[in-house]
Amino acid sequence: MSVAYPAVFAALLFAVGVYGVLARRNAILVLMSAELMLNAVNINLVAFDVWVKDVLHGGQVLALFTIVIAAAEVGLGLAIVLLLFRNRGNIDVDLQDTLRESDLPAEPASVPGGEAR
Repeated sequence: MSVAYPAVFAALLFAVGVYGVLARRNAILVLMSAELMLNAVNINLVAFDVWVKDVLHGGQVLALFTIVIAAAEVGLGLAIVLLLFRNRGNIDVDLQDTLRESDLPAEPASVPGGEAR
């Protein structure tokens, strides 16, 4: 089998992932699109490893590392999305432009002793 078929499939999968990252507003869909892009990279790594006939299977080892990094990214990403939804009530990435919560005062509140905390 030619290496062109997996490479074209991976390029299409990567393009769909890039479109999803750029066009979507929902944070969950952005994470899913990032996973599509990582899977396209894995397909290329394994396809070129088989095509080159590497004895050490370096492409497959790198694909395993990519899968581990993707799992960690999903765990952290979902934790951040859940925190955003709990604190702000939505997960629209266009609305998340500030790090400060909107209901907190801008300056620290003064304590009864006269000094600011």
